[in-house]
Amino acid sequence: MDSLFINFLLEDLKNPDETVREQATRKIWHIWFNQKGIYGLQKIEHSQKLLEAQKITEAEAVLIELINAQPDFAEAWNRRAFLYYAIGEHEKSLADCQMVVQLNPVHFGALHGMGLCYAAMGNYVAAIKAFRAALEIQPYSHINQKLILECTLKLN
Repeated sequence: MDSLFINFLLEDLKNPDETVREQATRKIWHIWFNQKGIYGLQKIEHSQKLLEAQKITEAEAVLIELINAQPDFAEAWNRRAFLYYAIGEHEKSLADCQMVVQLNPVHFGALHGMGLCYAAMGNYVAAIKAFRAALEIQPYSHINQKLILECTLKLN
């Protein structure tokens, strides 16, 4: 990955102009999805179609195959985390999100996912910490701000 370009885009996520932030977000996701070329992208797209068709086991198998073939492909781990979260496997999803962040510490999507998993498991302190970490990268993220408030209310 071109870390200099990513760093410019990450700075754009902090821009007060919503259009600048949205463009930067799209470009970052594009880079992350295409990190491993056409093979990785096609596997992710295939798994997404299977997931949309409720073929969970097959979608998981595609992602496991991709992770085994390219274990440093953060987005493959992130997509599997999404799949696990969607089927209520919060601990598995959390483990995959943690792997994404290990591979890509600025992956705001995985940090958000970690927060969702912690919240679903009732660990609101950890959820707030994860949402705040995501906000460090995307300070204008209304969803993370909202989820911090919701988790804070559940602490009382």
